Amino acid sequence: MPDLVLFQPDIPGNTGTLMRLAACLDFNIHIIQPAGFRLDDVNLKRAGMDYLELTKLIRHADWKSFEDWRIEQQRRLLLLTTKGDKTHLVIKYRKSDLIMLGRESSGVPEFVHQIADHSIVIPMHRKARSINIALSGALVMGEALRQTDKYPN
Repeated sequence: MPDLVLFQPDIPGNTGTLMRLAACLDFNIHIIQPAGFRLDDVNLKRAGMDYLELTKLIRHADWKSFEDWRIEQQRRLLLLTTKGDKTHLVIKYRKSDLIMLGRESSGVPEFVHQIADHSIVIPMHRKARSINIALSGALVMGEALRQTDKYPN
């Protein structure tokens, strides 16, 4: 099924919330390190609650180890960004997709934009800057799971 990838996340509460979502909807979540917090952070645990032990967490030591793994697995990278050129509603999701969210503070470096197979955006009010990363991840993963018929039974 599609997986969610967090590029060097900054805020433990958002990461914990997404890990809880991954546990509840039964998809893998990847964290590309370094994160801006320790993965045993109390705020991560507070947001993820007792769902963290159900989470299928895959850690990548850095960008290179993630990218080497992704290429070996032949998986498509979809970057969720405010600079996207396609909305999340027009993408035809695949079961093997990796949906990436950038750092809350700075997104992802330009080289990640260049490598991504697609840059996708959530349509929003033109005066708004961005949607919270945890909410954005939930919105897009929901659509990806719906399209690939991968919601848990």
